[in-house]
Amino acid sequence: MNVAIDDSKKTGDVRVERSREVVTVTIDRSRRANSLDAATVEQLLEVLENVSAEDTRVLVLRSEGRHFCGGFDMEGVLDGSEGDLLLRFVRIEQLLQRLRRAPFLTVACVSGKAVGAGADIVAACGYRLLDPGTSMRFPGFRFGVALGTRHLAAIVGPHAARDLLLESRDVDASTALRLGLATVIVPREHQQAEVEKIVAATAGLDTPSVTMVLERTSTATETDDNADMATLVSSLARPGLRTRLARYLDGGRFDPRGGVRSTSRD
Repeated sequence: MNVAIDDSKKTGDVRVERSREVVTVTIDRSRRANSLDAATVEQLLEVLENVSAEDTRVLVLRSEGRHFCGGFDMEGVLDGSEGDLLLRFVRIEQLLQRLRRAPFLTVACVSGKAVGAGADIVAACGYRLLDPGTSMRFPGFRFGVALGTRHLAAIVGPHAARDLLLESRDVDASTALRLGLATVIVPREHQQAEVEKIVAATAGLDTPSVTMVLERTSTATETDDNADMATLVSSLARPGLRTRLARYLDGGRFDPRGGVRSTSRD
């Protein structure tokens, strides 16, 4: 699979469009709350590999439908091997690392729910534009998977991150802004205009200068990336992963038939 970025390209459930120095990547799996199956993660990774810093100033990540991203797609998750599950989570961690260390500006345009890996994708972007009705949640430790935790702590602070991870509660847009999870609250219909403001604000810098600023101000390091991956693999290798997932699904926090759902325990 080779995702060439021309004016517009659709591969699987990922759509890629270019307008001058802005590349817009749209996840189009609204039938599954834009949750991340293995193919979608591979398509997103392929896009990031093919976006050149030489001709790209901003990469915008958005989704079709009601929700930004329902996280790890749980459909058929108990039918695969634990090795298959490990590989899927490892590839998501690699996606997060590439977003965090991208040599161009990254903007998440978010509305609806961003859950689990979907919330981690938002946090991995440099600019996080949240619709007022957005909610975010980080439930990974409900089934014992450590994904994106170090970066979350870097954004909101260790104490706030600890509370979000232990309680797995919904974070509304105003709380996300207060914690630093959101850059700004912008209604979905005005998010494109906000992206244009970001582009205009950096118009005085050439592309290599933007890349140098990002490299020198990034909190992500190779050491941190390696530590994150080791922690993730260790959490996945702990015996009983499928049992933990089964208990999580039985608790009703995600509907494996599609979409995000809530229960009184959420």
